[in-house]
Amino acid sequence: MSELAAMSLTQRYAVSFGTIVYKEVSRFMRIWLQTILPPAITMALYFVIFGHLIGPRIGQMDGFSYMQYIAPGLIMMSVITNAYANVVSSLFGAKFQRHIEEILVAPIPEMLILLGFVTGGVVRGVLVGLVVTATALCFTELHVNSWGITLAVVVLTATLFSLAGLINALYARKFDDISIVPTFILTPLTYLGGVFYSIDMLPAVWQNLSLGNPILYMVNAFRYGMLGVSDISIGVAFTVIGLFCVALFLISLHLLRSGVGLRT
Repeated sequence: MSELAAMSLTQRYAVSFGTIVYKEVSRFMRIWLQTILPPAITMALYFVIFGHLIGPRIGQMDGFSYMQYIAPGLIMMSVITNAYANVVSSLFGAKFQRHIEEILVAPIPEMLILLGFVTGGVVRGVLVGLVVTATALCFTELHVNSWGITLAVVVLTATLFSLAGLINALYARKFDDISIVPTFILTPLTYLGGVFYSIDMLPAVWQNLSLGNPILYMVNAFRYGMLGVSDISIGVAFTVIGLFCVALFLISLHLLRSGVGLRT
């Protein structure tokens, strides 16, 4: 009896899941100069420009220096963009090169495929978040207000945007399609999500419009975990993030089971 045949169903699934995760992590780690280092350099430029040059003119916000105030938002921005980019590029690349078919014909459920790709995105998002945090500590002091909230927000946010990247990759038919969402949706929402300012500074109309931006809840929840200040109730923030995660997970699983964008 072969070793594979001797395995239980749970063991086979565990091996399958581990293989997908290993493939996803090793893929971006092999090119760390393109995936891990650039976000740190980009965020360092943000700290120099906004923190050192603009920050002193703005002054304190909620009792913190401007550089301290924007640091959590910049960390969260790096987590969002990298978790999203990892899954959308990996899955679309697998579709384009047609080796996604090898995964589809394997005797594993679609949920494991989904979890494998999403876990890879979460690992990259968290890893880049740690690198950017280390970069931020070179420019300002940060003291974590709540480790539990901070870690939970990072993992949930990375999960949410990994799922969003997977959905984008499933619907994408050409390389241009995987850049439309980040360029015209993700980037504007990120910059308008309270990364560089408090929504209390906005007129009432724009404050109400900002409440429709899901990234606002993630940035503020993470800022609360780091600094202890937030424009949004933490309970509301976690509820919104959780609902988006559940909704995107169910949509992603349905699309995978339906073969949308995978079977022709």
